Amino acid sequence: MATDTMANPAIQNQAKTRVFKNLIDGKWVESSSGQTFENRNPADTRDLVGVFQKSNKTDVLAAVDSAKRAFAKWRLVPAPRRAEIVFKAAEILGQRKEQYSVEMTREMGKVLAETRGDVQEAIDAAYYNAGEGRRLFGPTVPSELPNKFAMAVRQPIGVCSMITPWNFPMAISSWKLLPAIVCGNTCVIKPAEDTPLSTFNLVQALMDAGLPNGVINIVAGHGPDAGMPIVEHADVRAVSFTGSSAVGRLIGTKAAESFKHCSLELGGKNPMIVLDDANLDLALEGGLWGAFGTTGQRCTATSRIILQKGIYREFTERLVERARKLRVGNGLDTSIEVGPSINERQLLKVLGYVEIGKKEGAKLACGGNRLDQGGHAHGFFMEPTVFTDVDAKMRIAQEEIFGPVVSVIACDDLEHAIEIANGIEYGLSSSLYTRDVNKAFAAMRDLYTGITYINAPTIGAEVHLPFGGTKATGNGHREGGIGAIDFYTEWKSIYVDYSDRLQKAQIDRVD
Repeated sequence: MATDTMANPAIQNQAKTRVFKNLIDGKWVESSSGQTFENRNPADTRDLVGVFQKSNKTDVLAAVDSAKRAFAKWRLVPAPRRAEIVFKAAEILGQRKEQYSVEMTREMGKVLAETRGDVQEAIDAAYYNAGEGRRLFGPTVPSELPNKFAMAVRQPIGVCSMITPWNFPMAISSWKLLPAIVCGNTCVIKPAEDTPLSTFNLVQALMDAGLPNGVINIVAGHGPDAGMPIVEHADVRAVSFTGSSAVGRLIGTKAAESFKHCSLELGGKNPMIVLDDANLDLALEGGLWGAFGTTGQRCTATSRIILQKGIYREFTERLVERARKLRVGNGLDTSIEVGPSINERQLLKVLGYVEIGKKEGAKLACGGNRLDQGGHAHGFFMEPTVFTDVDAKMRIAQEEIFGPVVSVIACDDLEHAIEIANGIEYGLSSSLYTRDVNKAFAAMRDLYTGITYINAPTIGAEVHLPFGGTKATGNGHREGGIGAIDFYTEWKSIYVDYSDRLQKAQIDRVD
């Protein structure tokens, strides 16, 4: 059974309410709407993290206009110089890591060890993209004609918009903003209304590192009021969105009307396969971390564990025993392993899926209940939940739940496991535990996902490799690594003819 915890005294008796304004053209300004919204700690709603602007279309117009004017100068700054600012920001983030981690735990809820990792991921992304400022490679190729030079170069797109989720509020903002500005673009970002502060902290570090006014602009607020106007704006040439597949479909459709670049990183229903020959101790640790890390609120969360029948009973019993012992509570308490859901709406959604699973005939092996007594009384807590005897076609095995719920499914062999793993609409992450190298390589080939782990859970991506998925997980673009550079640049092919005569390419060829 999940245990209670005392609220951390660090969040008690906040001296003064912090009010955050939008960032437009380097200035902190109030929304033209005159309205604001509160950002509260999901582990203890008595803790007011800050008050933010409830932006509208007028604010978006001002932010895009600022970014458009800044682009005229920023695109001409040499890429290595742009990257030096990002490098300085990485150093600043390192100095402020603990402060920003504590503030992220307060606004998002995940445990402090995880928010430290979130900030570290932004630091890693900054160092990586700083290096890209001295690369941004393009090919030079031989021409088919004499005395002619051919090459391709990358050029920035223009004004880019970013709409970010609440589960990795600094890391994902860094994935989008940092490659965009190193490539010479300017940005308007709308952070998730549940976790805006971490994006503000990231951008503050960039400003303190010397980022010019208008290169990044922030409009806080809700999707219909502030998010969609960014997508629709004619001067925005690229949209990057991370969130649900349903919202992604709306954004992709709208962006297509004006031929915008559009990157969609959407849902997942990620399988972890464990074969009879696996290291069960290792697989168990991976399953617990993959399923219940970040309270299951990751697009890469291990939401399905597919077990070969020879180890099904042993693994399931051990998984349930360990899940019952996980400590749930306020993430500022370093003994806590699982934090709250982000808000009550999300918690109720997850509890609704528990009822669906029971009605479908799955066995509720542990958990399934809200925790609302004692130290849990003022937050959105739920017991870590394990369903066993799950049929692969049940809704709890097909639909993204985004909470501390994992479904355990039996399989006959690797081929059957891969069939189950691929039998969903998503294709983000997958993993396999085995000691058989032949089976490992077969799985790497046959699992139809954007990410595959061997002998590790479905979470743990690194910033220098492309991140994203197949099928309903996205539209084919990637974040991270060279995938992000590809998205935030346009290719321009250049030909230099120094023959001093007209050459007609293929027409002049003599066989």
